[in-house]
Amino acid sequence: MLRVNDVHKTYEESPLLEGVSFIINPDETVCLLGPSGSGKSTLLRIITGLEQAESGTVLWDEEDLRSIPAYKRNFGLMFQDYALFPHRTVAQNVAFGLRMQKLPTAEVQARTNQALETIDMLNLSQRRVTDLSGGEQQRVALARALAPNPRLLMLDEPLGALDRALREQLSRELRRILHSTHIPAIYVTHDQDEAFAIADRLLILHNGHIIQSGTPEEIYNHPNSLWVARFFGLGNLLEGSVTSHNPLTIQTPLGPFQVACQSDPPPLGKKLTLLLRPSDARICTPEQNLPNTISGVVQDAVFQGESYRLRISCHAGVELFLNVAHNIAVSSQLNLHFPPKTILCLA
Repeated sequence: MLRVNDVHKTYEESPLLEGVSFIINPDETVCLLGPSGSGKSTLLRIITGLEQAESGTVLWDEEDLRSIPAYKRNFGLMFQDYALFPHRTVAQNVAFGLRMQKLPTAEVQARTNQALETIDMLNLSQRRVTDLSGGEQQRVALARALAPNPRLLMLDEPLGALDRALREQLSRELRRILHSTHIPAIYVTHDQDEAFAIADRLLILHNGHIIQSGTPEEIYNHPNSLWVARFFGLGNLLEGSVTSHNPLTIQTPLGPFQVACQSDPPPLGKKLTLLLRPSDARICTPEQNLPNTISGVVQDAVFQGESYRLRISCHAGVELFLNVAHNIAVSSQLNLHFPPKTILCLA
């Protein structure tokens, strides 16, 4: 088990990592997620031993790794730049690290074949890597990282250079491969969809801190801050203040909203931001007299494959987005109801 404890690191005399702590459990794939420049790659390099933190510890099974050089940590690495040898075959690239360890030829061959079989490329073992597609090269780089049987695998934006369709396909394959090998992994990305597809658990890094940890479902359903909600683009954000406790009511530019916050009721006058998910809105009629009902005009409708995303213009200059199964004509007048239990309150 990997344990990162209270790691601090500065960059150009400014704090980059401030007291970062987390653990990686056996067989677990954790995505380290955050915007560009948040310190994700630096944290990965500290874990590998390629950089040193100013303070804090990195432990494997409670052994401090500070004095252990990177090449002795038995951690596998895979980067966005696959760094394959263009003059070598697929098999030769995968076997390179094994030969550097001076393993017996038979063992090198067996491990190489096993790694290529894991990524479904054993039949391409003698092909030059320059004759492969970008996705195939990515698989070869993964096989090379897996071949030495690392105790921890670390992947730094490995799909960043690929197009969206190929990223989606390979992210599913990566999840399958990581689970089948039972190797714990840290996956660094700034792409939320990629993280959701691969991770067992997410670590959200912002301003040098892990600000939320949880499964993709937990973080999607219960972001713990306004920043997390904005980073994931989880829905419409509407500012307001508490005006009543029974029921809990938030006054907003679109009128009062009754909500069902799971935490203790905030004090009267407390400023909050409401998260209204586009998929939670229900089209209704004025005669139903439902709480949390607002009216608006459809300004735009964008087809998204399985649904349409509507842009709704409401009064007070507020715009909301709504996901619907069927297209609704531009300029249509809509009445929307948000059930109280679907609305999240964010400080």
